[in-house]
Amino acid sequence: MKYFRILLLLALVVCSTGCSVWGTTKEYAKGSWETTKDYIDPPPQIDTDSYQFTNPNQEKLAKLFTPVDGPLTSLARFVDDMDTLPDVDWMDLLMARFPWVHRVLVTDEEGTIILMQPEMPVKKIEKPLVFEGVWRSIQLLTVVDYSDLGPELYIGRPYFKDVDFRGLIGVGFDPRTLLGLSPEPDQLVIIHPGGGVWSRGADVDEAGLLAVPWQEILKDDVQGQVKVGEKYYTWLVRYIGNNSYVYATESVDPTADADSWWSF
Repeated sequence: MKYFRILLLLALVVCSTGCSVWGTTKEYAKGSWETTKDYIDPPPQIDTDSYQFTNPNQEKLAKLFTPVDGPLTSLARFVDDMDTLPDVDWMDLLMARFPWVHRVLVTDEEGTIILMQPEMPVKKIEKPLVFEGVWRSIQLLTVVDYSDLGPELYIGRPYFKDVDFRGLIGVGFDPRTLLGLSPEPDQLVIIHPGGGVWSRGADVDEAGLLAVPWQEILKDDVQGQVKVGEKYYTWLVRYIGNNSYVYATESVDPTADADSWWSF
C-alpha cells in the first residue's frame, strides 16, 4: 500500500498571479455573504426543551458543545467536498462563512504553499506540518501546531487533477476561538489526546485530563464520564478523519453516569 507524506514549508511560499486581487475579492465576498448566511446557513442550535433528558450531565454537555460542534462539522464538510484545485473565490467564501478560521492554504504535490489566505497571517507555523495518509483512502486529515501564541488545528485533504494527486488543501484555526461560540465557554474543554487541553478559562487539571488513557477508552466508548482528581467530567468524542477530539465538561451529578465511570 502506498503512503503519502506532505510537509508544508512556509519558507517556500510561492504566490500565484491571483494574489493582487485577493483583498478586493474578499471584501466583496464577505459583504455579499453576510447578508444571506443567516438564511441559507443559520447558526446550529439545539433546543433541549424538545428532548426529555434524564441525565443532567448529558443535558449540560449538549447545551455547551452543540454550538461549537455544529460549525466545526460544517467546516469539515465544506473542505471535504473540494477534491480539485480550489480557486480564490472558494477560499474567500470559506473565510466569510467561517470567520473563526485563521488561514486557508493550498500546496503542490511537494508540499510547497502556492496559495494562502490571508497572505500575511497573524500566527506563523512553528515547524513543518506533516499530513500523512494512504492512497485510495481519501479522508480528512488533521494536524495541530502548538505555537507560542496557542494551538492551531489544521484540517486538510488531498486534491487531484483527473486521478493524479496534485497537493493538499489546509484550513487552520485556533480551537479556543471556536469555543467562544459556546453559551458558557469557560465550562467546556476540548481534549486532544496526546496533545493538549483547549479551554477559555476553564478551571481544569490539564495534566490529569491528558493522563487519561483516551486511546484505550475510545476503543469501546464514544461518551462517558471520567474522574480526574476530585472532579468528574462528562465527555463525548468527535472524530475528524481518524483523529479524535474530546468535548468535556464538569459533571452536574456524577451518580447519573455511575455505570460509565473511569477513575484516574
